[in-house]
Amino acid sequence: MSSNNSIQSIGRWLRAGASTAFFRSPRWEGLSTGPGVVAALVLLVLGLSVLFQRLYIHGPAIFYWKAIAYGWLPFALLPFYALMARGTGPSGRPGAAPDLALLTTLLLAQTVWLELFVDLCFTAMLYSGSEAWSVRYLGQWGAWIIWGIPVTLMVLSQLVLLARGGRGRRWPLTLAAGMMAGVVALGVATQQPDFWYPKKQEANNEESSRYLKLTAELMESQPVLLSRQLAALAPQRPGKVDMYALTFAPYGDEVFRRESQMVADVMSQRFGTAGRTLQLVNHFQTAEKLPWATTVNLQKAIRSVARTMDKDEDVLFIYLTSHGAREGQLAADFWPFELTELTPSTLRKWLDEAGIRHRVIAVSACFSGSWIPSLKDDATMVLTAADADHTSYGCGYKSELTFFGRAMFDEQLRTRTRSFEQAHAAAREVIRKREVEAGKDDGYSNPQISVGTAIRAKLATFQ
Repeated sequence: MSSNNSIQSIGRWLRAGASTAFFRSPRWEGLSTGPGVVAALVLLVLGLSVLFQRLYIHGPAIFYWKAIAYGWLPFALLPFYALMARGTGPSGRPGAAPDLALLTTLLLAQTVWLELFVDLCFTAMLYSGSEAWSVRYLGQWGAWIIWGIPVTLMVLSQLVLLARGGRGRRWPLTLAAGMMAGVVALGVATQQPDFWYPKKQEANNEESSRYLKLTAELMESQPVLLSRQLAALAPQRPGKVDMYALTFAPYGDEVFRRESQMVADVMSQRFGTAGRTLQLVNHFQTAEKLPWATTVNLQKAIRSVARTMDKDEDVLFIYLTSHGAREGQLAADFWPFELTELTPSTLRKWLDEAGIRHRVIAVSACFSGSWIPSLKDDATMVLTAADADHTSYGCGYKSELTFFGRAMFDEQLRTRTRSFEQAHAAAREVIRKREVEAGKDDGYSNPQISVGTAIRAKLATFQ
């Protein structure tokens, strides 16, 4: 076959694949297949994967050619799907594929367009910040559903082609659907290597690798790091009300790392928590310096602080910053770990078990007003970035700080007042104005506060 004929043949296959990708009935006239056609279509699919995986990474990247050895299972199963749906020999069914090779090749041609569709969807989600939006509104499971919609459409398109190009029997299609779902789940669970990885820059470069480099040394150092920092907490001073501070940033985005550091600095400067502060942060830049923000580490920290402080005299300040869900979960994400999300009832249980009486708890997250019912009591102050029905603002990957953290801590408590209540009242109006200017379209976040009589009297010491 000449080169012109080969190009025309591949063009016909791509047109036929595009048609079936949009759930149209296959047309077999003028289609012929062979090793060259199959090889060209496979290379097109791989080329799309290589191209779009590069777009997923900001900044310089390194090509990992060994990834070519992985991910072949979906290709290998296409002939098997075709064989189950059509079988061998004449079909006799109107619209069915004339033979097994044509049905297999059309599945492959369709895959080119489906791969392009899924890659475009994922790229749009990545650059638009839809991941953070879906976590904020729908929780982690809702986010998985959003990401799964393009993949589901891809599977449905393949199944429709198998139904029309095969013999129309139900059990082969049901089995094929189950196998396709299994392949998708296997790909997610096994974390197969990608074609591109961020290029490592200078050690202190802000744009260095955005991913955690998980080594044996790092895994062994983390428990020691937590123990040392807890052991280094300054003891309480008899007859003086001391404040201890914990910051907890379980979602591995830069904005939450910055906010944790900013709040820790403000508490140290304005409330004397220097030497009595512990930051728990999930971020690749702090993995060797700060303990990770896991629920296990938070519980250990609360227990250790309770042993160090005077539980009847001193105050524990906790700052939680992450995405939040309507049900109250604080989103946790630090690949490759699977993390447990913190809930208000769990935090209340740990504080009660530790016997810590006087508490100031600030929650910078969407729907964070839902934390108040579980945490409030006479000796507790709860400050939230939003009410139970609205999102907060400023947690995107381009944000320097959240609107709540900036207004409440960086602007009010840093220089203008040591009263949490006054700072919160002033921050509410600042946040309202900034949300209007930023075009927030789902309503005012409406930050909330709950103050018990006993904690108000205790905090007067610091004013």
